[in-house]
Amino acid sequence: MDLNDDQLLRYSRHILLPEVGVAGQARISDASVLIVGAGGLGCPVALYLGAAGIGRLLLADGDTVDLTNLQRQIGHATVAIGENKADSLARGVRAINPEIEVQPIREALANAALHEAVATVDLVVDASDNFATRHAVNRACVALKKPLVLGAAIGFSGQLAVFDSARAHSPCYHCLFPDHADEPELRCAEAGVFAPLVGVIGAMQAMEALKYLAQVGEPLIGRLLLWDGLRADVRVMKVPRDPACPVCGVGVVQSG
Repeated sequence: MDLNDDQLLRYSRHILLPEVGVAGQARISDASVLIVGAGGLGCPVALYLGAAGIGRLLLADGDTVDLTNLQRQIGHATVAIGENKADSLARGVRAINPEIEVQPIREALANAALHEAVATVDLVVDASDNFATRHAVNRACVALKKPLVLGAAIGFSGQLAVFDSARAHSPCYHCLFPDHADEPELRCAEAGVFAPLVGVIGAMQAMEALKYLAQVGEPLIGRLLLWDGLRADVRVMKVPRDPACPVCGVGVVQSG
């Protein structure tokens, strides 16, 4: 797309970056992104992507805003308690950037609805808080060959990874964390979460999404970033593709 004068001014600090420039910002403004989850991670992701000018944002969450969310979910205000999170966050994004399209999806996406939403976008950000959703989103992204930016946060620890099944050697989420449906998992309500942690991981998810869409830098594909907030320590591990993976492995027949 051609950027108008207002857009050239609004996004001037991106355009000044030689790695981005007008062409990279135009790619961002042409792009569409699905964010699964409008909570602690989804809030900073949506606010940063909206501010950066993503042309179309889909925000999916079937939950409502609760008082306990407000300690970390910065896209929601106290007056939004009881409101659907996708609606509340969409309003916040529009307040920052009214020129982009923001579409709230007031349900937890699954099955055909999930595949339909994934099929309509250029990139998916998983900001959910449970393994079942992450594996479902991963399967949809692999089947439809859509890039996936995934983050997780609990306590003082966070994780970040990017998967892209359109690339021959990229692993998928299942390669990294095999699906064990009966495996127990910790939730924020049980283990707690340090408020700025979701901002740190969510901001990094937004950065990886924007880098990928603008075609700048090196995306975190085939690597897992581990953030220890207590020690301000970061580690990056290589993640190989599992040839026997039942989701993306060699010989697996993908269906849309």
